Amino acid sequence: MDLIDQMRALATTIPNLKAHNLLRTEEGTKNALVMPFIQALGYNVFDPLEVTPELIADVGTKKGEKVDYAILRDKKPIILMECKIFGTNLREVHASQLYRYFTVTSSRFGILTDGVVYRFYTDLVTPNIMDNDPFFTFDLMDIKDQHIEELKKFSKAMFDEASIISSASSLKYKSLIKDYLNTQSTQPSPEFVRLALQTTSAYGGRLTQGVIDEFVVIVRESFRLFINDQVEARLKSALQRDTTELLAKQDTQPVEAAVEPDAQPAIVTTQDEIEAFFIIKAILRETVDVKRITMRDSQTYCSILLDDNNRRAICRLRFNGTQKYIGVFNDQRAEERIKLTTLDDLYGLKNQLVATVNFYDHKPA
Repeated sequence: MDLIDQMRALATTIPNLKAHNLLRTEEGTKNALVMPFIQALGYNVFDPLEVTPELIADVGTKKGEKVDYAILRDKKPIILMECKIFGTNLREVHASQLYRYFTVTSSRFGILTDGVVYRFYTDLVTPNIMDNDPFFTFDLMDIKDQHIEELKKFSKAMFDEASIISSASSLKYKSLIKDYLNTQSTQPSPEFVRLALQTTSAYGGRLTQGVIDEFVVIVRESFRLFINDQVEARLKSALQRDTTELLAKQDTQPVEAAVEPDAQPAIVTTQDEIEAFFIIKAILRETVDVKRITMRDSQTYCSILLDDNNRRAICRLRFNGTQKYIGVFNDQRAEERIKLTTLDDLYGLKNQLVATVNFYDHKPA
């Protein structure tokens, strides 16, 4: 089983474990989530020469300091792990044990986790002193292909310290800059607004606090328009490519025999249905692997499915009449029809679409 499949399988256990109160202690979190995570990376959690729990070391005046897990190679720690109870806000936790232990071992990597979120640290700023910020974060409830590729580097089969260190700096700074831009896109700071106005010469007057406050809304809206333009451009490119491939495939197929008078009318997938399909894939790309999203047309409606399974309908496109509707599903899995003025209205249904996919994948709301 591929690593991504193992991680998805582990993620599906979380709602049930949570419902039965099995993650309310640190030990419960370790046994149910952390140990399977380590095992999925190829390490034998039952071999203390490979995975040592409660590894002890003397740190300065502190005797008997412990770290929850140490992954070993040639009897030397290569990865240290400090575990917290499931649901702990790791951003507000100082990994004191991990930080202290990091300075007295040969390990270059530390992981702080609550069993779901795994924050990876190294010593990019000062040698042998663990950085305050992680260079990579993996979230079981938000699995992305690119994150799996980074996670594979820590597996037993692929672990290469030098290779990871060489890419860690870039990963860390990309993550920090992305988080910064994400924050500015929704809550632009006065400093960012001032920079935007000065750089673009958008405002020629004196930049008073009142002017800055006025432009906060404009900058936020500009971000939204920019993102929409980028998504639309990618959708048009993908749509054009797929349409070209579809037409090429049709050209190579033999001409069908004439339809009998009593035959069922042909099912025609319209351009609007195809475009809506790609918009929905774009909306859900951060929630699920878009390869799992498929389209299946019928005479009455066009279904957008998860895993090409009729019992896992994400929504239904009812575009056959003059008025377009989309059928989304509520908590009782009953279909609710919503009128669409334009296909752009689909972006406003993100919460319903994400909730439906999470329901099928047993993710918490």
